[in-house]
Amino acid sequence: MSVELASARSTHQRTAATPTPRPLPGIRAVALAWVALSLLYGATFGSMVDVWLRSATFAHGFVIAPIAAWLVWRRRWQLRQLPVRPAPLLLPVLAGLGAVWLLADLANVQVVQQLSVVLMAIVTVVAVLGVRLGRAMAFPLAYLLLAVPFGEVLIAPLIDFTAGFCVVILQLLNIPVFRENNYLTLATGTWSVVEACSGLRYLIASFAMGTVYAYLTYRSAWRRLAFGVVAVLLPVLANGLRAAMIILLGHWSDMTMAQGVDHLIYGWLFFGLVTLLLFWIGAYWRQAEVPFVPLVPAQRPLVPPPAAALARLVATTAAVIAISAVWPALALLAVVRGPVPDAPTPVLHLASPPAPWIASAMAPADWQVPHLGRPARWATRYMDPASGRTVSLQLTWYRHQRRHDELLAPVQRVVAPGLPRWHTTPLGRRRIALAGRHLDVDQTIEQSATVKLLVWRWYRQQDVDTASAVQLKWLTAKNKLLGRDDSAAEIVVACAYDDDAAPAAQAMTALLQSMLPAIEQGLHHVATR
Repeated sequence: MSVELASARSTHQRTAATPTPRPLPGIRAVALAWVALSLLYGATFGSMVDVWLRSATFAHGFVIAPIAAWLVWRRRWQLRQLPVRPAPLLLPVLAGLGAVWLLADLANVQVVQQLSVVLMAIVTVVAVLGVRLGRAMAFPLAYLLLAVPFGEVLIAPLIDFTAGFCVVILQLLNIPVFRENNYLTLATGTWSVVEACSGLRYLIASFAMGTVYAYLTYRSAWRRLAFGVVAVLLPVLANGLRAAMIILLGHWSDMTMAQGVDHLIYGWLFFGLVTLLLFWIGAYWRQAEVPFVPLVPAQRPLVPPPAAALARLVATTAAVIAISAVWPALALLAVVRGPVPDAPTPVLHLASPPAPWIASAMAPADWQVPHLGRPARWATRYMDPASGRTVSLQLTWYRHQRRHDELLAPVQRVVAPGLPRWHTTPLGRRRIALAGRHLDVDQTIEQSATVKLLVWRWYRQQDVDTASAVQLKWLTAKNKLLGRDDSAAEIVVACAYDDDAAPAAQAMTALLQSMLPAIEQGLHHVATR
């Protein structure tokens, strides 16, 4: 009998000491606003999920929201102590993010759309619950940004670093190596540092895991920041070492090891060991979590009267939903005002080149610009018999810029059997003089195992020539919003070279000087059809 009483008393004491938490005030308002965002911007959220499904690099997006929710849930006791005080002053910030989403939607810039809606979801929480609660949930809310599939812009510099790192390691081991862009030639064979070798997957995975580990392990902001920096730098260095090890295994085994799927197996095993080492070393500076002390009723912060607080919460939530609904409505209005699907795309044709150029059709093995949709295309090779050089000219024209049927839409190049695999090396902008005017072009190198091309590219929209993809997108968004013509063209010239690119550049300039009137006449013809 005494044992039962003691057990009942102990249970009663534990219950009194740790009461069951009530739901966080305002959570229903946040849930309602998020449901509205999901319905209004469902296509944008769906595009994020589509990338998570298609790309292993961004598959971590499925766990970002659950991790953020768990980080909030584990601090539910502390959050219950803070008052809900909506922050209407954040409504202009929400409106600004909606305007950015609208421009990105009109210009079909998917990553900016996705980033905008995630930021809108974060600002919604702070606007509805208040700045104090938003500050208390700052890391879980900011962690939601990792759900945005972003990082392709880092691929080119990561490839360049990895190739340079491998060269340094090989030279330290006295192994002769010749580097040409992303190709490394050794006595035993040639290696190419491609997108899969960039280490972007390792970098994103390490940053996603490292930031959570730092948040849970340390209390000091400096320690968290330091661990986050290491979580970014270490996978970059580890990926360079991984690539160098694979090259060395292939070199020392006379190209019998580290081929094919071995790349992935060695890579993930090595990355796993590096990550475990990082967390093991980081645990030595672990800081104990500050114990939570509940506030007694007399110490609880003052809150507005229930009726006034509820009215303010309802008004702010309604304002958030109303502001969020404006931008999809404007996007729909731009579509309604815009041109309807029209007749088939007209044929793009250029006049015959003046002497001494001789035109010929492009071969299947030639490098060609990939595009989505059904644009008007012109692709021809022009040879100068005097110099013996051949320059390819490729024009692509879209009557309208629609999703998956536009300039600058990402294209996954499929390499057919027997055709070369091309790798791109960006070189930046270049200014050339044509017919008494200066023109900026984007300059790259397209390289296969046997051919190296110098490539110039620029865009034209409404008689505006630009080498900037950002400016092209801005012009597209502005013209769509104002109901104007959004047709655009891409002009690309390319010429092969060996060691010195100057003769190729001279031949490309000479061809553009001769063909520029024909290019302008051809683009004008299709634009007025």
